[in-house]
Amino acid sequence: MPARSLTRLRVTLTAFFALDGFVFAGWVVRIPAIKHQTGASAGDLGLALLGVSAGAVITMMLTGRLCRRFGSHPVTVACGALLSLSIILPPLTHSVPVLGLVLLIFGAAYGGINVAMNSAAVDLVAALQRPVMPSFHAAYSLGGMLGAGLGGLVAGQLSPTRHLLGIAVIGLLVTGVAGRALLHQNVPPPPDRPRGDAPSGQPHVGIRTHGLVVVFGLIALCTTYGEGALADWGALHMEQDLDAHPGIAAAGYSCFALAMTIGRLSGTALLERLGRTRTLVAGGTTAALGMLVASLAPAVWVALLGFAVTGLGLANIFPVAVERAGALAGASGVAVASTLGYGGMLLGPPAIGFMAEWYSLPTALTSVAALAAVAALIGFATRRAAVG
Repeated sequence: MPARSLTRLRVTLTAFFALDGFVFAGWVVRIPAIKHQTGASAGDLGLALLGVSAGAVITMMLTGRLCRRFGSHPVTVACGALLSLSIILPPLTHSVPVLGLVLLIFGAAYGGINVAMNSAAVDLVAALQRPVMPSFHAAYSLGGMLGAGLGGLVAGQLSPTRHLLGIAVIGLLVTGVAGRALLHQNVPPPPDRPRGDAPSGQPHVGIRTHGLVVVFGLIALCTTYGEGALADWGALHMEQDLDAHPGIAAAGYSCFALAMTIGRLSGTALLERLGRTRTLVAGGTTAALGMLVASLAPAVWVALLGFAVTGLGLANIFPVAVERAGALAGASGVAVASTLGYGGMLLGPPAIGFMAEWYSLPTALTSVAALAAVAALIGFATRRAAVG
């Protein structure tokens, strides 16, 4: 395939990653309004939100099989359309059980597109023979920041129904334009890979390979554990333990997310310079140190600095882990790594809550540093599998 076609495919896939982050952020910023609309208590809302998690986890493994059968490009387009359509369902609900059911559909679409587009990206990375995976995840982060920013601007002017209907229309337009381009492009196997054995195909997976895929999935879990924990507990730590103003406290996660986006935008250059192993080890070590500073900080500005350093450290670990899992076992590898990674995002917030109750919130947040260090150790231990 000519270099121009590969570049066009990269742009198309980038659009889907950005769309995923944009749509998901649009939903997140309207959660408070939909909670009020359904009359849900905090506990009821928590149960309803499990629908997103359950739908995503169940669908992720199924999507790996669908990608092997139909190809990652058609599955990406189908899941993009379903994600865009399902975003309009939550504001139409007026009871918690119905909300949980529609969030199951939304979660299924979200999990499906994540596996499918990451599988397609793994194929493209192999064809380009350049470590560009972080750039796709940077697009997801940028899409999320845009979606959250837009949601904040229109929250006071538009109802959740109108806002999310607008998101759906944008999503369907992007899916239609980018999807048409994606369906007309196929990625050839790289020069060192036999035809028919491309990552999204069905390579032979032995016990050792499957074990390595699980290991890379655990690395992804260590990363997303920190993302979930900081999203739910970072602001409370700033307010409760450091007496920060609510506005400043909210900036803690913004510092983390912005630093992660910057880290992913520079991820390709970093991987080309350091390689996968050094990037994993350096990232895990940096995140561990940053989170120790943030969790044990004596002052607000020190915590903000720690959050930013943590974001830079974690930025490229998940993309590298998913790319390696996909290179080893195709779409099935991406599905396993994504499922374990998503499990880390689910595990983080409740685990921090239990530990905060038993000990203290700063102590609980040090578990993020511990798991980041574990990711660095695993990355070093699997350095032969992560060569390149």
